[in-house]
Amino acid sequence: MARPAAKALPPKHLVALAVVAILGLFLVADYLWASSRSAAPSIWPSRVDISTRPTASPPPSANKQTKGNASTGSMDISATFADLRAPELQWEQMAEAPVPRLDGAAIQIKNLLFVFAGYGTINYVHSHVDIYNFSDNTWGGKFDMPKEMAHSHLGMVTDGRYIYVVTGQYGPQCRGPTARNFVLDTERKEWHDLPPLPVPRYAPATQLWRGRLHVMGGSKEDRHEPGVEHWSLAVKDGKALEQEWRSEIPIPRGGPHRACVVANDKLLVIGGQEGDFMAKPGSPIFKCVRRSEMVYSDVYMLDDEMKWKELPPMPKPDSHIEFAWTNVNNSIIIAGGTTEKHPINKRMTLVGEVFRFNLETLEWSVIGRLPFRIKTTLVGYWDGWLYFTSGQRDKGPSNPSPKKVVGCMWRTKLHL
Repeated sequence: MARPAAKALPPKHLVALAVVAILGLFLVADYLWASSRSAAPSIWPSRVDISTRPTASPPPSANKQTKGNASTGSMDISATFADLRAPELQWEQMAEAPVPRLDGAAIQIKNLLFVFAGYGTINYVHSHVDIYNFSDNTWGGKFDMPKEMAHSHLGMVTDGRYIYVVTGQYGPQCRGPTARNFVLDTERKEWHDLPPLPVPRYAPATQLWRGRLHVMGGSKEDRHEPGVEHWSLAVKDGKALEQEWRSEIPIPRGGPHRACVVANDKLLVIGGQEGDFMAKPGSPIFKCVRRSEMVYSDVYMLDDEMKWKELPPMPKPDSHIEFAWTNVNNSIIIAGGTTEKHPINKRMTLVGEVFRFNLETLEWSVIGRLPFRIKTTLVGYWDGWLYFTSGQRDKGPSNPSPKKVVGCMWRTKLHL
């Protein structure tokens, strides 16, 4: 028996099928386009997601119109995702640092900015100190660090003469941390040992507070898992008064790349992230691979009762700011950093704003914009001028993902 002929579909059904097919092709093409554009910054390897931790929601400001007139609900989101409106500042370029640095450290003592260590490239780390003189705007006075001292992700603070250097990563790529600690006598350029931490940490929040050296948070030995432990050590005039670190109240949220500030006899910890690059399993050079990260805007304060209190959060999540701050006229000034990744192409997004936290009103504001977005920059303040040097800058005005490691120095007159 002959098979009966199929009935022809009505024209309206054919139109519906055509629309569905076109939409399917569009979605596939869009997925392939986004995947092809997920390149990582030049100093770091390609992104490898091994964690299922969800990322944090974008800040409220990110849901508003951005500089490129595109919202997060649109498929053509501006590459300037999460830029906040900010006044323009007049920046002046100064003498460039002797070497470019990423994840270095800096401490200001009077008119001198001591700049330490850091990556030159992902395969090369610095092991010396450069000094910038704010009085005559020149670099000079280079000297070596101890061979056993970490090269990046350091905790560091000063009492006005002695610089205490705590733990950090030893070597290039994503090598392991060291528990070794040191103190530098800046007048004599002499180094001395301090008791080691109970366990090593990457980029812990570090400060001197009420006669004790406080170290908290950071990343654990795998470089990715956040630590919440908090230790302190009694110190005076560059010497430890104890041989062992004392356990203190844990920090409410762990992780590296935070600003840690003492102001008005209070200890504050600002911003940061959970998660970071880590060494690829089995790699003989500890090659860095990326795991998921969650950047946050949290601000915590340790009070007289030795209890943590939560203060108003930053205007948006911000990390890589451990040496990107200064205290001016009872306000904390923070420059640059990294925020949440672009919601579509998942690139790391650098920060180009200058933030102010008024310690009298406990209010945040955006007081300016940097010449470009930059992370792990090193900040100083002298004679009314705000300075920043080094770090990793963006790919251009319309592309906030990281590219070149720089050593440039800029300044602007700060009016608060």
